Amino acid sequence: SLGNTVDPNKVMETYGADIIRLWALTVDFTEDHRIGDEILKGVSDQYRKLRNTFRYLLGALDGFSEAERVPVEAMPELERYILALLAKMDASLRDAVESFDFNTYVRTLTDFCNEDLSAFFFDVRKDCLYCDAVTDPKRMAYRTVLDTLFHALVRWAAPVLVFTSEEVWGTRYPDGGSVHLLEWPVLPANPSRHPREGGGPAALGEAAGSGTPDQVRGDDLVERWAALRALRTEVNERIEPMRREKVIGSSLEAAVTFAGDPGDTDLAELFIVSSVAHGDALEVTRTAHHKCGRCWRHLPEVEEDGALCSRCDQVVAGMDAGA
Repeated sequence: SLGNTVDPNKVMETYGADIIRLWALTVDFTEDHRIGDEILKGVSDQYRKLRNTFRYLLGALDGFSEAERVPVEAMPELERYILALLAKMDASLRDAVESFDFNTYVRTLTDFCNEDLSAFFFDVRKDCLYCDAVTDPKRMAYRTVLDTLFHALVRWAAPVLVFTSEEVWGTRYPDGGSVHLLEWPVLPANPSRHPREGGGPAALGEAAGSGTPDQVRGDDLVERWAALRALRTEVNERIEPMRREKVIGSSLEAAVTFAGDPGDTDLAELFIVSSVAHGDALEVTRTAHHKCGRCWRHLPEVEEDGALCSRCDQVVAGMDAGA
């Protein structure tokens, strides 16, 4: 109706063209379309979270090379779990495209970036990225998965965030051509092989009639880690009141006991706490250990606040020797 319209040009001047595209693809086309400042602010927030995911990936992958790549079978379980989620999302996005369900396409992509990556995977592995030695196998595996995530996400986001995806791709590969000339990502059929696309950056893998292998798809792995993430949420719910009441300053000052069996999982790293011990029930207390001056973990071998834990001492000694 006359006088009840929104000028797309004015919206683009304020928010950018990618916001218009993101809004259009999140609208339920079976209902009336609604747009306004509040709705666009919500879409802008959604856009910033996606953009921040790419910013993190670009920074964390700085200097990554093929020499650092780790085969899937040699990765820690957490990395294989993320690849299993990636394979599941690949199937969901393909279904959404085939059914022209772009709302689900965008929501699946944003939920994965926000909930599985930013709030979980990136959060858990930040200690490994910043504090482990650059030659540490776990850190190398983490960066290998980040590279796989980058190549998949930038392709999936390209039809939605046209200009942002081009900017992201060109930032990492200035001579890599346009992101819009790339095809749909194919996850590794043979996880030890990483062929190249026309002399450009490493491809995600080769197509295979049987699809993604069981060790990447990993339904059992997804189920196990869903339980671990639920336990992590429960631990965080116990920690938050302690932080509000100033009993602890951060989760790294917390010591956790619980009655379950962690298997081979480092729960202290997963929960981002000082320690996890076996007990009769879930309980969170303040640790008595001192704080490492480099990684900020509270560990028994740290003799006083600011001293280095054994891991950080070895890493720093190696850096000094390399210099």
